[in-house]
Amino acid sequence: MAFMIAQRAFIKVYLITMVEQQRGYGYQMLEELRRDFSDYGYSPPQSEIYRALHELVQEGVLYRKKQLKGNDPKVDFQEIVLYHFTDEGREKADLYKKQIKTDLDRCLGILNKAVKDNY
Repeated sequence: MAFMIAQRAFIKVYLITMVEQQRGYGYQMLEELRRDFSDYGYSPPQSEIYRALHELVQEGVLYRKKQLKGNDPKVDFQEIVLYHFTDEGREKADLYKKQIKTDLDRCLGILNKAVKDNY
């Protein structure tokens, strides 16, 4: 068992939650995570976000859907990739989040003990 939770597992949980809340596409998710964790000195690398999304697609949790950004195809030429759950994806995502919750609880216990014992 790892000492602490892996970065990619941590990121996947957030990406799954963002897809549950229909909160955008890859780059938008990256920017939201960077903003949300900047106070903690953490900035998730772009490569990790896209690797995590790719893994979730390969694992059958998510699928990609390309769409033009904006409503007017004559003006809006930027194509974005939106992520959605596959038919089995929600169940797989729920199971994954439960597994990671167990790991997070263990990590919190370790960190709380370290603070209590040393500070």
